[in-house]
Amino acid sequence: MTSYLKADCFYYPTEVKPAGYLSLHAGVFGEWTEIAPADAKIIDYTGYQIAPGLVDTHIHGYAGADVMDNSAQGIHKMSEGLLSTGVTSFLPTTLTSTFEQLENVSATIASVADQVKGAKIQGIYFEGPYFTEEYKGAQNPSYMKNPRLDEFDAWQKAAKGLIKKIALAPEREGVKEFVSAVTKQGVTVALGHSNGTYQEAKEAVQAGASVWVHAYNGMRGLTHREPGMVGAVYNLPNTYAELICDGHHVSPVACEILMQQKGHGHVAMITDCMRAGGSPDGDYLLGEFPVVVANGTARLKESGSLAGSILKLKDGLKNVVAWGIATPAEAIHMATYVPAVSVGIDEVCGQIKAGHAADFIVLDKDLELVATYLDGQKAFEA
Repeated sequence: MTSYLKADCFYYPTEVKPAGYLSLHAGVFGEWTEIAPADAKIIDYTGYQIAPGLVDTHIHGYAGADVMDNSAQGIHKMSEGLLSTGVTSFLPTTLTSTFEQLENVSATIASVADQVKGAKIQGIYFEGPYFTEEYKGAQNPSYMKNPRLDEFDAWQKAAKGLIKKIALAPEREGVKEFVSAVTKQGVTVALGHSNGTYQEAKEAVQAGASVWVHAYNGMRGLTHREPGMVGAVYNLPNTYAELICDGHHVSPVACEILMQQKGHGHVAMITDCMRAGGSPDGDYLLGEFPVVVANGTARLKESGSLAGSILKLKDGLKNVVAWGIATPAEAIHMATYVPAVSVGIDEVCGQIKAGHAADFIVLDKDLELVATYLDGQKAFEA
């Protein structure tokens, strides 16, 4: 049966449609219309706005669970917990670890990918292990090494083809060959946790890399003599910058400069959230590292370095609007369509489009999350 979603506006990738009706049928979106049929079933959200479900393409954990726990139950917990943050699609994200552990985690995610009842798993993101130590962040340098196709092929086999994105440092040996090979398989390559020069980054992009791992964080900064990784983020066209908009990882001014350099259409908001997301302050583990969560941040106990975030994507969206660096439409775009496009999943999520799964969120005039819908059914209510 067809029902009609009534709201004040609807956020599409290229426009914001005004007050009207969006038809839903058998769990998928239909068309927007100004008026609904006389006897139609109406889902009335007058006074509210409708946006696509948010897409988090870089997230390690939530609600006490961490991808690296290698627990099917933990993946279910993340999926269900994320609905309260407005996320309806995500890429469970690994950390630098041993070959065997990454193989096991890949198999575990693949085994539950089509069974989760909350936010949908649209692929796996391998953050590592082919990084360099200078900007290791909360990643274990003892497992860092040069890229190997045979390893990647084994992980992809264990993942049943679900690995959609892998991050590496462009200055590693064999990067160009590796990037060229995996991008031909349809895998997106991201660059980060790197002390690479502008030239090294540029060569990796020319080989096929197209995403920057949490822009500014974990990468060589820009100077006037060596533009470095940050200079490459700014200046290389047709690439997408992940950005953590929690106000702790990157100053609002630096976020604004990035948006000016790349355009809102090439900034993908992410959380890089770790297991303490949605949980109280206290002591946690990120992978193998003890972490203290307090004052809105997660920091390594030993060094005080930021260790992932506890950001909810719905709050990142509100932050950039509050900071005055994006309109509501631009903010929603950066948390839905852009991340989906950046990893090639925009045909399954990230936009309101006829024939797509009706995964959407309801926001009030202040962009507060009111409800999350999956396949046209209410899955979370604030």
